Parts: sequence; C-alpha cells; structure tokens
Amino acid sequence: MSDPELRLRVIPAIDQVPAEAWDACANPKPAAIEPSCEPSQPNSQRLEYNPFISHNFLGALEASGSAGARTGWQPQHLIAKSADGTIVGAVPCYLKSHSRGEYVFDRGWAEAYERAGGDYYPKLQVSVPFTPATGRRLLLRPGPSAEQVRAALSTGLVELCRRHEASSVHVTFMPEDECDHLASQGFLRRTDQQFHWENAGYASFDAFLDALSSRKRKTIKRERREALENGITIHWLTGADLTEEVWDVFFAFYMETGSRKWGRPYLTRRFYSLIAQSMADQTLLVMAKRAGRWIAGAINFIGSDTLFGRHWGAVEHHPFLHFEVCYYQAIDFAIAHKLARVEAGAQGEHKLARGYMPTTTHSAHYIADPGLRRAIADYLAPERAYVEAAGEELAAAAPFRKDLLAQE
Repeated sequence: MSDPELRLRVIPAIDQVPAEAWDACANPKPAAIEPSCEPSQPNSQRLEYNPFISHNFLGALEASGSAGARTGWQPQHLIAKSADGTIVGAVPCYLKSHSRGEYVFDRGWAEAYERAGGDYYPKLQVSVPFTPATGRRLLLRPGPSAEQVRAALSTGLVELCRRHEASSVHVTFMPEDECDHLASQGFLRRTDQQFHWENAGYASFDAFLDALSSRKRKTIKRERREALENGITIHWLTGADLTEEVWDVFFAFYMETGSRKWGRPYLTRRFYSLIAQSMADQTLLVMAKRAGRWIAGAINFIGSDTLFGRHWGAVEHHPFLHFEVCYYQAIDFAIAHKLARVEAGAQGEHKLARGYMPTTTHSAHYIADPGLRRAIADYLAPERAYVEAAGEELAAAAPFRKDLLAQE
C-alpha cells in the first residue's frame, strides 16, 4: 500500500463496524461532500443515496442468515483506517464457494478452469448479495485523501485474493468511473445490459404515454386496464404500513415464485422484518388485492434519485398483472415522487416496450492465474462489442415517438 498513513483491515461481519462510520463512506451526507476542481477525483459531485450499500441493508442480509458462511457468502469486508483510526473507506466483500445470486455469470469460466485442473472456488465477490443494482463498491469518506484510499482498497482486494488463495476478485454492478479505475489497476472490464426507465420531467403517467408511439401507447393502456380486471386493486405500502402481517403475506409470494424461478430462494423471512425495523421509509411494497386478500406484490427500495425494483411474487396469476405491479406502478411512483429513474432489475428485453431503455452495466474482474486471465480477456473483448451492438439495436427499437427521438 502506497500511503503509510492508511491501514487496511478485514472485517468478518458488518456489525463489527459502527453504522455511522460505514455510512459516512457508503452514503455520505451532501454537506460532507466538498466540491473538487479535479473532475477525476471520486466524490467530486453529489452522490446518490443508495439503500443497498447502507449498513442497514447489508447488516440485515447478514443478521438474517441470508448472506453468511452457511450460504456461501462469507463476509470479508475491507476497511481502510486513517492514522487517527477514522474509517475512511470500505468495500462490501464476500468469500464465495459458488456463483449463485450474482447476476454476472461466470460459471463458464469456473467450468473451464476446473476442466483444466484448477480450483475456481473460493473466489472473492465485491457486490450486494442477490442485488443486481448499480452502486458504488469502493466506498470512500469524502476528503482530500479519497483518491489514495481508493487506490489502497484496490490493492487490498488483490492482496486479500492472494491471502485466501482465491482464483479471482469480481466487482459487479459498479459505476463506470469505478470500473475505469479498476481497469487501470489491471482488472478486466466486463459489460452487460439492463433496462432502466428515465424520467424526462413527466407530470403524470399520461404525460409519459404521450411521449410514446401511438401503437405502444394503446398497448400499455390495454395492459393496464386488463391487469385490473376481476376487481383487482393496487396499493403502495411503505413506512408504518409495512406490518409483520404484510411481510408474512409477501414472503409467501416470494417463496411461491422464487421456488419456481430459482429453485431455492435466497432471502429468509427474518430479512424482511429487519429491513422493516431499519429501512421502512426506504422500502416500497406494491401490492395487488382481489376479493379482500393480497394476491401479488413487488418490493422496491427508494434511493434519493432512483426507485430500485427488486423481486416480485404472486399466488394468483392474471394477465399483465406482473407488468402493472413491477413496471407501470414503479413509473407512477417515480413520477409522483420526482425520482429520476427506475431500475427494474436484471435482464428482460420485454421491458423495452414498456419504456425501459437499454443501459450498460459494468463489472471488473481480477484473475490471479495468468493463463486463465488471458483466456477470459480474449473472451471479454468480443463480448463487450456484442453488448454495445445489441444496446444500439435495442435503442433503435425504442417505443418513443420518432419526432421526440429526433430532437435529442
């Protein structure tokens, strides 16, 4: 590490770090962020509050048993301290024995390496478990030494990989500038695609519809109308509305749908109780009710600029109800609360017709074995070109009116 004033430690549980110290790096208050004349410096512009990198969210994953050694997500959080003991940087990091719950797929790399006689696991994963949402991963307390702290954390990840005799370090769903930094440190760059809705200052959902082509506008109106047939009503629950009874119902949705979709759902029932205790005002359930009982719902988390859609579940299935609960209601909420965007989770080209546009996501990968590194680098170059070309092709099929696109 280049700066002798910094000390790095590995923390085996986030509850060993004071919440205020972690959050001063993860979600610093705007007043703590000093303007910088160096645009390349981290934290030189306003940072969005991101609920997923908060101490509360990560702590709920660990305390609930959702993320831990038993589930193959052993916390190995990297902490940087200044000479006076102040925590000035942090990285949410996990030692992993599998590749589940990540949404950036490296199973092919693992299989190829193991066929060649190598051990791909354990590996280090820098991410928010089970959460394919973009957010900072090298968490820095604002200040004049932020750049040195970031460099130290990057170097520390490589050293942690060596000490664990791990095959690799994977930093996923990070901002592009963080990916640029890690690429300059020898990490391999990878890109993928998600679909995000952007708020162009719409006054209402109808104003958003007016920006779409006539055919797409009619389709969405029909889908929303049919979704609410059979007496279905939609409800936004947040804050004090999130009772244990509501979480019991939503967890049943999650288990029903998750068991069919993933085989083994990741989150425990206690996780939901914990976030209700500490993050109720940053949590939104969009719930559907029919004949006096809840039948479906989607969980969202509220950032300062973004509504992050996560998972949904249902015990009754009705045409277009998934689109209404997960996509259209999210847009409604974002417009009503003047949020800049909706991130609706991983993959899903069907989101494009609903106004969610292709957006590039970024990850960075340190591969210890030189041979495996060369092979993966050769694979990633054409993959990045494919992702870029696919994004351009998808953007050309945007549902927006051509006259509006021509003005951009």
